[in-house]
Amino acid sequence: MRPKRRQRMILVGLLLLGVALAATLAMLALRENINLFFSPSQVVSGEAPHNTPFRLGGMVVAGSVQRASEGLQVRFDLTDTAQSVTVTYNGILPDLFREGQGIVAQGKLDQRGVFSATQVLAKHDENYMPPEVHDALQKAQAMGVK
Repeated sequence: MRPKRRQRMILVGLLLLGVALAATLAMLALRENINLFFSPSQVVSGEAPHNTPFRLGGMVVAGSVQRASEGLQVRFDLTDTAQSVTVTYNGILPDLFREGQGIVAQGKLDQRGVFSATQVLAKHDENYMPPEVHDALQKAQAMGVK
């Protein structure tokens, strides 16, 4: 093999190796930042991962909101009309948060099955419901009809 051709082959090989390394690093970064959505029925059935961040959406169960006497700790149940999951949150809730309200909470599920939220998002007007919550409610109602 001539020296010039050999040099080109080495250059092409290094270029391919660099592209493969960049693609691998990009995929790892995307996998760590992906934030999946689960409904309460999926959490109860065991589909949601423990100790991994994900979003949980549903309706706040009426009469389930419990506030700590001191501090910002709040505990409430979230339902998709078929199952419910207990959520704990330490912080200031959005102004639009209330019982019967559709919300999406971001956080982790612990080993006891309690969802520890790091962020709670409430709808922004009377007619809006996050698409994930709406789809989860539709699926849960369809499962209950069968």
